[in-house]
Amino acid sequence: MTDRRDDALRMLERAEHLYDADDLAAMYDAMAEHIGRDLADRDPIILCVMLGGLVPTAEIIRRLSFPFELDYLHATRYRGETAGGELVWKVSPGIPIEGRHVLVIDDILDEGTTLEAIIEALGAQGPASVRTAILLEKEHERRDPALKPDYLGGRVPDRYVFGAGMDYRGYFRQLPGVYALAE
Repeated sequence: MTDRRDDALRMLERAEHLYDADDLAAMYDAMAEHIGRDLADRDPIILCVMLGGLVPTAEIIRRLSFPFELDYLHATRYRGETAGGELVWKVSPGIPIEGRHVLVIDDILDEGTTLEAIIEALGAQGPASVRTAILLEKEHERRDPALKPDYLGGRVPDRYVFGAGMDYRGYFRQLPGVYALAE
């Protein structure tokens, strides 16, 4: 076993369970319903923000009954750590988005640096609109109050959280619940 794996197991044992699978399912259901009302007739492109947005994207799109194109992008500040650093673009979307309605799906909105950069980069490509669907939003005052997701699942305290796509040092994205590190 690696030290990081052992550390992750210890953190999970002590973590506070914030949301369970039923809570998350209700969030995904509500988000998908609102997305369907707004985008069903707009031939949207849905962009998954890797890696954290993988689970929320999969959960949301399986609840959508209208046609859409799916692609991904990869921009990160964490790279396996628990504190964000400089934004790194790994992959840009492969589908041209000019004139198209775009929905970006991600796991969490913290300070908003990554999401702002993604929205700005996509906006420069001339889409008809860019909307965001974020599973969870951290409750704090460090983010620009103008940066709000169009579709939001729920809120979490200003602590490091993992599960449902979010990781702890690269582990536990697959958990069917959301946990906060012990204070």
